Order: sequence, then C-alpha cells, then structure tokens
Amino acid sequence: MPRFASYYSSGRLSQHLLWLAAVAGVVGLLAARSLVALAPVVGTVAALANPHLRHDLPRYYRNRAAMWAAALVIFLLVSGLYTSAMAVWQHEVFRSLPWLAVPLAFTLAVPLTRWQRLTVGSLFVLGTAAVGLATLGRYLLHPDEANAAIHIGQNVQAITRIFHVPFGVMLALAFFWGLLLRRTALAGPVLRAALLAAAAAAALTLHVLAYRTGLLVLYVGLLAYVGWLLSRRHALLGLGLLLLLGLAPWLAYQSLESVRQRAKGTVWDVQKYTLGQDMNNYSLAQRLAAMETAGTIIREHWLLGVAPADTHAAMQAQYVWKDFGLRPANRVDVHNQYLEAMLGGGVVGLSLWLAVLFGPLFRRATRRNPAILFFIVVQATVMLTADMLSLQIGLNLFIFGYGFLVVAQERAEVLNVEG
Repeated sequence: MPRFASYYSSGRLSQHLLWLAAVAGVVGLLAARSLVALAPVVGTVAALANPHLRHDLPRYYRNRAAMWAAALVIFLLVSGLYTSAMAVWQHEVFRSLPWLAVPLAFTLAVPLTRWQRLTVGSLFVLGTAAVGLATLGRYLLHPDEANAAIHIGQNVQAITRIFHVPFGVMLALAFFWGLLLRRTALAGPVLRAALLAAAAAAALTLHVLAYRTGLLVLYVGLLAYVGWLLSRRHALLGLGLLLLLGLAPWLAYQSLESVRQRAKGTVWDVQKYTLGQDMNNYSLAQRLAAMETAGTIIREHWLLGVAPADTHAAMQAQYVWKDFGLRPANRVDVHNQYLEAMLGGGVVGLSLWLAVLFGPLFRRATRRNPAILFFIVVQATVMLTADMLSLQIGLNLFIFGYGFLVVAQERAEVLNVEG
C-alpha cells in the first residue's frame, strides 16, 4: 500500500495511465476498434489520478484548444432545442463525449515524457506502414481484379478493414510524422532507419493502391512544405522539391496500372455528373450531386442550420424534390466537412468548427510545430472531400491527434510560462 501511495503521489500513475490511453488509441485506430472507445475512459482516469488535480484544474479552462472542443459539444447540446430527430441527437451527444474526455486527459493528466511521446508517435507511424504493406501485399496477389474495381471508383480495403478515406489520411500522416520523428534526438539509429522505411512504405502504398484522397492530402502537404521552404529562402531545395512533385504523378501514371485506371475512372465519374448521365455506380458524381443538394438546404437554414442530428433527414427530404436519377441507396450525404458543419449548424456551427481546426495557427508556438502544421493541413484538405467526423474512425483520428498534439502543445506553453 505505501508503494502504491508513492506511485500515485509521484504522478507516475497518472502519467502511465495517459501513456496507456495513447497507446490504446493508436492500436484501436489500426486494428482493435474497442480500444478506441476505452482510450478516452482511461485518459479520464489518468486525469483524475493526477495528485495535483485541484491545483491543475484551472489550466483546463485556460487551454483554448480544449475550450473550443468543448464548445462543439455545447452547441450540439443546445441544438437539442430545435432538432426533430431526438434519437439521433442522443446518439450524437454520446459520440461527442471524446471531444471532452481527450482534451481533458491531455490537459490535466501528468504530461508524457519526450520518450513516451516518441513511442506513441513511432507506434502510429510503424503500425500504419505495416498495415499498408500488408494491404499492398494482398493487392499484388490479385492485381487485375483490384485494378478493375479501381476503374469503377472502388478501393482496395485495408487489411484491418479501415475505410479507405481515413486509411489514406493515416498513411499520409505516417509519411510526414515518420520523417519528423526520425529527426528527434531520442531516436537511435535503428529507429531512425525504421521510421524512414515506414515513411517510404506509406508513400508507396498510397501510390500503388491509388488512394485518391490519400494522394491528394499527401501532395497538398508536400506543396505546403515547398511554400515553407521558399518563405525561408531555401529556393534551390524548394524548387527542386516542386519539380519532383510535378514529376511524381506523371511517373506514377506511366508506371502503375492502378493509377491509370484511377485517373480514367475519375474523369468518367465527373462527366457522369456534368453531363447528367446515370450516376448510380459512380461515387464522385454522387458526391457532387450531394453538394448541390446541401447547398439548396443551406440557403434556407443559413444561421443555425437544420441541427447536426437532422442533416441526413434533411438531405433525403431534398432528394425527393430533385433526385438526379439516383436510387434511394445512392442518395448520399454531403462528403464535405465544411458543408456538413454549415448544413447542421449554419454560420454558427461552421464558425465553431473553423475555430477548432484553424485556431491553433493563431498561436506562434503552435505554428512553429511542424507535426501540428502537417496535421492541420492534411485534415483541412481531406475535409474538402469527406465528412470525416461522421465516420467513427475519422472522428477518433482527429480527436486523438488534436489532443496529443494541439492540446498538449498549449499545455506545455502554459507550463513553460508558469515555470
């Protein structure tokens, strides 16, 4: 008992629980979905196990990143006053609890050491690359069958059944974070080599499997890096990388059948919408139709939206007036997080979401953290093409990264000022 009391009073219990929650979150994202649900619970216990909780509690309310996350939950609760889908609203409130639990954990639990943060980041990078290579191996077993599916807009599913959009985002993040982590002073030669190999494997997987969304966020992230290099007057390096970025898609198109099929399928997909042809088997055309449908609703409910829980019902009701020839099963919701936020919450809801996503960029220390910058660039880009927060894994991926990077960074700033 005295040993446990010392373990608690030293803060190691809280710190180790937070570490366990972070590791469980990564493993849950990659393979075991149940661990994703348990991770915020363990993180909350870690916060409660902080021996200096009463002293540290005001820091939670001073952490602007945590407060903006809480504001999303508060708005969702208020929307219950005008929602017409109470059962869906209750489910959405339950799904939104990690917005409170994860920032709470990274604000009030004893902070992770640099070595512990390195292990969590390395686990994400190496684990994502491993899943990518395993998926790539399955593709190579039946390439003709997979390429035929890619031609009509389908995707090779990750071997652990991660949906292709968040998996593409995870591969892009693994590429950027792998290159960043290998520069950490704590990383030894073996880990640095492994992280470099994992980053290369992630990029290779994205190209060979022709994940359209993943490639988009990868190249946007690289273009952002080019802009950073040029702004720092590294003209030669920046222009060289820009030239490489121009050559890489061309080389991939010339050498990979999957990329050629994806490019042809994408053009044909868009033409289905622009020419008013049958779109029932074409995902991109359906998304464009959904964006048009959402725009009609937003013009009528621009201030507070239809309520976050009512977006699906509102979309289906609007399809009754204009269905684009789509069968009911193909009348999809809007695949754009910004439109989804405005559809459900109007200008108010969209403003809250933009504050969460881009608010960190208004802090100097955060802007100087490349891991956070790549996280924001990747997430902001993918949300142009997908309503990531509507997917459970997309929601968990964003909240985990937001807590682990943004909330923890702001807490570290506060501790530095107080110290």
